Order: sequence, then structure tokens, then C-alpha cells
Amino acid sequence: MCLHLLIFLGWLLLAGSAGGCFYLLYAGLATLRFAARAQPGPAESPPVSVLKPLCGEDAELYANLASFCRQDYPRWQIVFGVQDAGDPAIAVVRRLMAEFPETDIELVVENGRRGDNLKVANLQNMLPAARHDLLVIADSDMRVSPAYLAAVTAPLLDRATGLVTCLYRGVAAGGLWSKLAALHVNHGFLPQVLVAERLGAQGGCFGATIALRRDTLAEIGGFAAVADTLADDHALGAAVRRLGRAVVLSPYIIDDVIAEPSLGALFRHELRWARTIRSIAPAGFLGSVVTQPMVLALAATALGRQPAAAAAMLLAALVCRGAMVRMVDRALRLPATPLWLLPGRDLLSFAVFVASFFARTVAWRDRTFRVGRKGRLILDGDRPA
Repeated sequence: MCLHLLIFLGWLLLAGSAGGCFYLLYAGLATLRFAARAQPGPAESPPVSVLKPLCGEDAELYANLASFCRQDYPRWQIVFGVQDAGDPAIAVVRRLMAEFPETDIELVVENGRRGDNLKVANLQNMLPAARHDLLVIADSDMRVSPAYLAAVTAPLLDRATGLVTCLYRGVAAGGLWSKLAALHVNHGFLPQVLVAERLGAQGGCFGATIALRRDTLAEIGGFAAVADTLADDHALGAAVRRLGRAVVLSPYIIDDVIAEPSLGALFRHELRWARTIRSIAPAGFLGSVVTQPMVLALAATALGRQPAAAAAMLLAALVCRGAMVRMVDRALRLPATPLWLLPGRDLLSFAVFVASFFARTVAWRDRTFRVGRKGRLILDGDRPA
């Protein structure tokens, strides 16, 4: 009986690996097609307030923030916010104010905590300083071109559009761990989102960019509506959809500057990411194991019940993975990814996938949180409200 079960499990793993090979090729093509989309041009350019919540000095923070000061746009304001008067990001903002005197920059320093998601609490503190009706929220590790504001605000001129969001490509700031993290963003996360979009899923909304009108934010209950959620970006998108308005994925792709100092930091970051996705879409997250055909083929090989078929499938998985990576490199205009990194990257992704089913907490900005029901974020040691 046990032998028959192992044989069945081996064929099941090989079938999953075969399905994963088809997924990889489809994902590569989906990324190429997305990259070929035309960027919309704005018919008009209403003034915009950009909200940039900060916490600490990320790698290349000055260059990231300065890119938002170099926009080909007639009128915009940037509101930076921190919650600690000793935050080193304040010095970076002061430097920006001195070097870009023509840019309308506000700095909000307020330590008020309004919920367990500290980024959202920061945004709540910053919102009163925003003077314009169009709001663009972007994370601190993002870097953009001068065409960014025009591209992401153009769809909002249609009142049927409630929110605009963007995907991002990982740019390693240096070191092996940062390169592995960028590999996950570019050749794991981004293609998965585009496959889901092509299959009709409408759940995407990403902290790289969230652009919306002030009245839309007010209608969903403001930032307070997502003050205790782990996936605040996803929750904002879901709330806008409930109003009956579209969430548009812009063809503009942002650069995410990634700096992971160690394997442990990388693992903790990706574990939080995995727990976030699992809290949003548990069935889809479980099914995502099929996107890792190399690992499935390796598992079938380890069982030793179909040695020839497992070896052939492992080779096919490696070839399809390499082909998909090259398609994504071309679509995102990336330097050629070193293919020797892929097996280690895929094994790490699988380890994070498995660990996400056992982890009870997530680490975020040197704080530890528990994840409650429906993705509710609870600062460790606090009691739920």
C-alpha cells in the first residue's frame, strides 16, 4: 500500500511540475505583452500631493526621494512623514529641501499612533498637510523617472477609475542577498501578478504606487479603514472596488531599490510577504506551489519511483525556468540574470512557502506583529481592540 502511495505521489509531483513548466512560459509571455502596452498621456495635469511615509534611512534613500523631485509635471507637492523626531530620514528630507528649493516639500513629524499598522498611522498624520485633491502614495524604496506623475495620474481623469497602482522591478543595491531578493520580485512576484491579471483576477493593489482622488479616500472611510490591516495596499484597493470603481494597473513600472544585509533579513522579509499574500488569498497562495516546477521535480526525483521521468522533468523545468527569466529580463530591460542563481532562489522560495504555514508572527521595521483573522495586524504584546 505504501509503495503504491509513493508511486502515486511521484506522478502527482511530476504532473504538478509539468503544469508549472507551462505556467513559466505563459508568465514570460504575459510579462512581454504587459511591457509592450502604451503609456497613456494626460489630457490635463491637475495638481498632485505625493505622500511619502518614511521610517529610517533605507539604502540609497536620498536618490530614491530625489527622483520624486524631478518630475515633468506642472504642479506637485511632496509630503514626507516620520513618527520619531530622531529618525535619520529627517536629515535626508532637509537635504532635499535645500537642494530642490523649487519643489514644494512638507515634512510632518508626529508620533501619534492610530492603529497597529504604523505606516498607515504615518499616512493619517501626513494627510492634513496634503493640499491637493489628487493623492499619490509611494513607498520610500521606490525610484521613478520624470514621467512618473503624468503616467500614474492620467487614468484618474476618468471618474470611473477609483485608484491607479503600479508594479515594480527589483534593483539590487549590492550583495548576493539583495540579488536573490530582486530575483524574487522580477521573476516570481511580478509575472505571477500579470498571469493573474490575464486570467481575470482583480485583486492587485501595491504600495509601490497608490494614486486616488481625495473624495474617493473619504468615501472608503479614509486611512482609518485600513489602520489595523497587514496588507493595507490590498485593503485600499478592495475598498475602492466595493464602491463600484475600477482599480487600474498602470503600464508604468517603478524601480524598487533592494538592500538585504543577510540571509536572515531576506528570509524574514519574504516570510512577511508570504504571510500577507496567504492572508489575502489563501486558496491562491496554496495553489502557487505549482509555479515552482523545479522543486516539484526534485521532490519526485528524491522519491526514486520514476527516475527517468523525474530526471527528464527536472531538465524541462530548468530549461523553462531559464527561458522565462530571459523573457522577463527582456521585457523589464534588465541585465541578463545569472542563471546559476535560479536553483538556490527557487529552493529559498519553497522554504518561505512552507514556513508561512507555521509562522505566527511577522517582523516589520524592527517590530514583531501577530497576524489575526482576515489579515488584522496586532503589535506583539498588545491586545486586540
